Amino acid sequence: MALVPFNRRRGNMPSNFFDGFFNMLDEFFSDNWLAYPNFKGNNFRVNIQENEKEYVVEAELPGINKDEINLEFNDGRLTILVKREDTINEEKKNYIHKESYYSSMSRSVYLPDAKQEGAKAKLDNGILTIIVPKDKNSNSKRIDIQ
Repeated sequence: MALVPFNRRRGNMPSNFFDGFFNMLDEFFSDNWLAYPNFKGNNFRVNIQENEKEYVVEAELPGINKDEINLEFNDGRLTILVKREDTINEEKKNYIHKESYYSSMSRSVYLPDAKQEGAKAKLDNGILTIIVPKDKNSNSKRIDIQ
């Protein structure tokens, strides 16, 4: 009988490799992997850009219609909420086949000196772009690190 030495330096191996591998397997074998492959863990990607006048928030929402999206702005927090419900009815010879699917996902981002008035949103080719102007009278200011 041969003994395999125990590797005591196992802690040096990056655990992110295994975490990523198992997450990939979970995503592949999930119930809805064919229907919506771009939504990982019922989430969607959000990019935020900032300039002197405004914030530009872009959310990737492929296959989502604008009536399935709800935008809320409360105390500097912008929330993007997506609710999707699909029902498929098929009538064949002697049976009726019906499937229903419901999903909900949301993302919230904090925009500290944003103002709700003048905010605009547009959905184009699966990209939701939200432009939120900054409040010029905001009390926030940049602090330099010495």
